[in-house]
Amino acid sequence: MMKYKHVVQGIFIRRVNRFIAEVYVNGHYEKVHVKNTGRLKELLVEGAKIALEESQNPNRKTKYSLVAVQKDTRWVNIDSQAPNTVVYDALLTGKIMEFGCLTNVKREVKFGDSRFDLYFEKENRKGFIEVKGVTLEKDGVAMFPDAPTERGTKHIFEMMKAVKAGYSGHIFFLIQMEDCHTFTPNMEMDAAFSKALKLASKEGVHLHAYDTMVLPNELNIGKQIQVKLRSNV
Repeated sequence: MMKYKHVVQGIFIRRVNRFIAEVYVNGHYEKVHVKNTGRLKELLVEGAKIALEESQNPNRKTKYSLVAVQKDTRWVNIDSQAPNTVVYDALLTGKIMEFGCLTNVKREVKFGDSRFDLYFEKENRKGFIEVKGVTLEKDGVAMFPDAPTERGTKHIFEMMKAVKAGYSGHIFFLIQMEDCHTFTPNMEMDAAFSKALKLASKEGVHLHAYDTMVLPNELNIGKQIQVKLRSNV
């Protein structure tokens, strides 16, 4: 679970750059920190209802961080740091059925030229998990990435190396919204990532996708959804 404190709601006006947006909150305009450097074009539209976490640090340049956006009738969490926390907590509490309840989980562990989000040990099994937060959705299909990601593709190839070295390798897509029925890589946005993901699946890397239950001040892991790799990749 990811729980935010001191959350208020506002209205999105415009994105100034990757890190800053202008919003209307508590009766006045504010420049706020955007906790996601992705494009988010289908979410961050003028007039959208948003959730903001108020910082308690008086020395911070921005008073608020933008953590969630309402799309139609549902909330979408856009905090790029939240998926790691949610998956880590879910592993420790046994909420991800493929893993059971893990007691030995470490965060940010180096392997080769990469640093994977999670490392776990269970009985005689050791493995790595790379977590990807997903905010792009169309007609119930969640897609990643929403912008080209050379770093993400590199992680996939490093995970394949880990599998060849005897580790259990996993790429975990956490859909930061409810009501998606399928996850698929975004071939149109990043063909290299999509092809690498399909190759990784053939080479023994396990792919997982779960949706989440989102409130303006919370993000909780939900149910497993289907991973569909395109045949034409």
